[in-house]
Amino acid sequence: MSRNRPIPNIADDKKAFVRGLVLYEDEFLIAFNKPSGLAVQTRGNRGTSLDHLLWTFARSNGKRPQLVHRIDAGTSGLILAGRTKPAIAALSAEFAGRRVAKRYLALVSGSVPEAERGICEIPLLKVGRSVVPGTLEDGADAARTQWMVRSRTGTHAFVEARPETGRMHQIRAHLAAMGCPILGDHIYGQKDEQTERLMLHAVGLTLTLPNKKKLALEAPVPDAFDLKRQALRL
Repeated sequence: MSRNRPIPNIADDKKAFVRGLVLYEDEFLIAFNKPSGLAVQTRGNRGTSLDHLLWTFARSNGKRPQLVHRIDAGTSGLILAGRTKPAIAALSAEFAGRRVAKRYLALVSGSVPEAERGICEIPLLKVGRSVVPGTLEDGADAARTQWMVRSRTGTHAFVEARPETGRMHQIRAHLAAMGCPILGDHIYGQKDEQTERLMLHAVGLTLTLPNKKKLALEAPVPDAFDLKRQALRL
């Protein structure tokens, strides 16, 4: 947010692309419906990322919106950027304080629990660029995910997940630990040539804005996700 920072040149087609992702905007934030495959950030600004494309919205003084939370590159759906320094601080605090209600949709396979809903509280231990189930005594982080089966067949299910903590790969690791990894998850599941993307979508966010008003956002489900769900008869 420093003043007079040089504004990188963003190609016109990329500006049009990122503007087309905007679902909602106000004086505090911009909400994007990120497609699967677009990285939120990249190391050393290599390649295209949503963070880099935010320069499209930079003001003449070199200040630009900044992301206030993260989702995985393979995950599609809602992600927010704060417009101003006070808004960025306030919104980041909402996420850090676990006051934002998050909803995800996932297509899973394997041993789907017989129960229709439940809570997974398996601690997660970071190992390199992934996580594994662990114990708090061994240094794993507490993690809590509410889940609900929306529909199921013998081998697959359409699941809604509501993470209450924000650990890396939390929903992916929890569902895998429960015996039903997300389709298209090459880290926590099995490689599946028939699934073109990670079948995880950040569908909803409810939060309090800096002016104390509540905001509820919802991101439409991508065609690839919905077509896969229909093909699985879910």
